[in-house]
Amino acid sequence: MLHITFVCTGNICRSPMAESIFRHHVEEEGLDVEVDSSGTGGWHVGADADHRTVQALRRAGYRSAHAARQFEDSWFDTYDLIIALDEGHLRELRAMAPDAAARDKVRLLREFDPAAGDDLDVPDPYYGGRSDFEHVRDLIEAAVPGLLDEVRARLKER
Repeated sequence: MLHITFVCTGNICRSPMAESIFRHHVEEEGLDVEVDSSGTGGWHVGADADHRTVQALRRAGYRSAHAARQFEDSWFDTYDLIIALDEGHLRELRAMAPDAAARDKVRLLREFDPAAGDDLDVPDPYYGGRSDFEHVRDLIEAAVPGLLDEVRARLKER
């Protein structure tokens, strides 16, 4: 089994959206993958996903059940892939990593989207409106096929 976590700032917008979308695809394919999410900060620990995240997910047919949590440095041993939603999260997570092997587990989500170009950040929609959340969902969905390819390859190696 592979263990994957998606990480954003407060774990109420981007990372729970990525978690729900990716879990849907993993379950649809019957892949042996455990998916969750967390945040770099602890402001929202225990909170549900932002209602706009939940709405954007539901409009696209995804389920959402979530309680925010903060990423802990002891979790590097637990996860095979730690997927950051923007460069800031990437830097923060890699700085927390205890060694090079742990740092190598941290990747940007949009690295898996061949059409992403140079802008690999998924923007924070928190201060925006419905269209911002829809845009984030679109960016996440665009990265899913590439991330699924990565997961399938890693599962074959096991």
